[in-house]
Amino acid sequence: MRKIKLKTAAVSAVEVLVVVICSWTAGRSQEAAASNPSPEAKAATAAEKSVHAYRLDFSVKELEDGKTINTRQYSMNLQADDANEIKIGTRVPVETGQSQFQYMDVGTSIWCRIGERSEGIPLSLKAEISNFAIAEQSSGHELHPLIRQLQIKASTLAQLGKPMVVGSVDDPNSKRQFQLEVTVNKLK
Repeated sequence: MRKIKLKTAAVSAVEVLVVVICSWTAGRSQEAAASNPSPEAKAATAAEKSVHAYRLDFSVKELEDGKTINTRQYSMNLQADDANEIKIGTRVPVETGQSQFQYMDVGTSIWCRIGERSEGIPLSLKAEISNFAIAEQSSGHELHPLIRQLQIKASTLAQLGKPMVVGSVDDPNSKRQFQLEVTVNKLK
């Protein structure tokens, strides 16, 4: 009887030892897999971490009766998931009280955020174009200049290398229209 109990105890001890060894081996295999990922997992992680740079070319077109009469070009370089801004113009002092002035930016400002997706390049942008009103539009306001301002805010999905109009506005005081066009190219 004692031999049977010893055999049973020995078998139980061996079973426990096998379970412990199997558990330890499985844990080591999982740790090894986690610290040594497959080539597919490595490629997916690298693709997620890689950041591409892009060049954005903007054209601000001024049209009258459907014909382009003026085009201005602006460019910026951006990394995916980043934003940047172009500003060009003049800071104009505007009197706000007796001998007090506040400065107003007059010119062109383009802000853009770019992303990166498999189906295209998501863009969010804001453009503001302002200038001084021409003489016949500012009559009676000689002391204080009249500022004409156009704004375009847009979100879209751009395709690489293809120009697209992201917004257009009509000038309410003339037959002119302004269009903002963007072309996105990947930098190498």
